[in-house]
Amino acid sequence: MTSAEQAVQNALAAVAASRALREKAAEERRNTFQRIQIASQKPLYVPKGVQMPLRFS
Repeated sequence: MTSAEQAVQNALAAVAASRALREKAAEERRNTFQRIQIASQKPLYVPKGVQMPLRFS
């Protein structure tokens, strides 16, 4: 393998590693923002004085 081919292989490996790192970071951001969105949802409105039915069956 010539030095040019070795340089190309090294460049392709660097690009693949960078892409994998970028995709992992994007997935973590997506998961974090999804948890934030779920946590910030308004709770179900239940008027005061109304008792929720319990179904144990």
